[in-house]
Amino acid sequence: MERLELSQELALDILSTAKAKGASDGDVVMAESESFFVTVRMGEVEKISQAGEKRLGLRLFFGNSSASASTSDISQKSIEKLVDDTTRMAKVTAQDPHGGLPDAGDLAREVPELDLLDDSARAVSVDEKIQIALDTEKTALGYDPRITNSEGAEFSNQIGRVIYASSQGFSGEYSGSTFGHSVSPIAAQNGSMQRDYWYSSNRKFAKLESSKSVGDKAAQRVLRRLGARKVKTCEVPIVFDPEMAASLMRNLSSALSGYALYKGASFLIGKLGARIGAELLTVIDDATIPGALGSRPFDAEGLPTRKKTVVERGELQSYLLDTYSGKKLGMKSTGNASRSVGEPPGVSPANFYLAPGKDSPEQIVKSVKAGLYVTEMIGFGVNMVTGDYSRGAAGLWIENGELAYPVEEITIAGNLKDMFQNIEMVGNDLEMRGRITSPTIKISRMTVAGD
Repeated sequence: MERLELSQELALDILSTAKAKGASDGDVVMAESESFFVTVRMGEVEKISQAGEKRLGLRLFFGNSSASASTSDISQKSIEKLVDDTTRMAKVTAQDPHGGLPDAGDLAREVPELDLLDDSARAVSVDEKIQIALDTEKTALGYDPRITNSEGAEFSNQIGRVIYASSQGFSGEYSGSTFGHSVSPIAAQNGSMQRDYWYSSNRKFAKLESSKSVGDKAAQRVLRRLGARKVKTCEVPIVFDPEMAASLMRNLSSALSGYALYKGASFLIGKLGARIGAELLTVIDDATIPGALGSRPFDAEGLPTRKKTVVERGELQSYLLDTYSGKKLGMKSTGNASRSVGEPPGVSPANFYLAPGKDSPEQIVKSVKAGLYVTEMIGFGVNMVTGDYSRGAAGLWIENGELAYPVEEITIAGNLKDMFQNIEMVGNDLEMRGRITSPTIKISRMTVAGD
């Protein structure tokens, strides 16, 4: 059976067919990708996979009722069946007054070039990719004789294309790539073992950190955990390293999601325009940063993306909304719709980050007489309804402004509402290493539960 090529023209043809069958509105998402993944451990390849995939998703509206479906069989017969099946499902779905597509006047009018694709990396051979993982692990293992084992190293990449079209008249597409490698070494000393990791990810292959850089950093991180102690229960300042501070930004983005808000599952309900944090808390969501991992020229409903200040000097300025959650809250979409092929839209941040401050990480640590520098957190003890926060943690104890010794088997506890209000210092060390990022931050006081 002849396979069709994914294209904007095909997407618009599908919508025309659906309209002829009585659909009032609809949209199509198409995605194709090539992916590669390899895991090595102790110098041997453990897992390797390479795959290509094409998928087509259709959402149809009959008034305010809707249904979504998808197929990976991109043939004329399969597409006709997809339209018929989606039509039948939509006709029997309950009406939802908040359903529907964005207003035509709000749709993107252009598709900006955001430098998201590194097509030249297709020339990188499988052997070269495997070697990167092997070299990353070898570097970590060779850094210090106390590093005796490894949970493995990985290399992965994905190159893909997304096409979106709606019956409101919008069609557009963009391509992107992601590359990454990581390693998790294990160190042993005096009968105890510790593990840690490091990674690098980028849309451009040439901009990945080297195997030596990633391996060395992973080794340094695991070695500083050797000889970890417990501490007595206390209330002290907490310094979150950038990776751990980013997890607080993830909590914040979850609380700002329109779906959490209209379901009553967020501690930020009704807080728009209110002060939710310290003056140092300025948070940006920006989908327009060239080459960034969370950038995209339009969202999953064809709306233009933009840079927006979500929190400005502690005051909540914006939620994160798609069309549906916006209607439920009586607001407009913020251009944060995201979706999987064949699923209705949801909400996700783009490049969501805490704006950097003026202090270096060293200055922040130096400001603490006694406290905790957090480098790892375990578990999911965050209540997004109340903001209550309690997570297992490990890190380094701070004494007289210096990192004194490693600590483990502790729990840090507080409430996100208080934690954001009590941000006392923000570092100048922001790096866009992922879609949600942060510099180092210091919170004036939290409970550390230990012995």
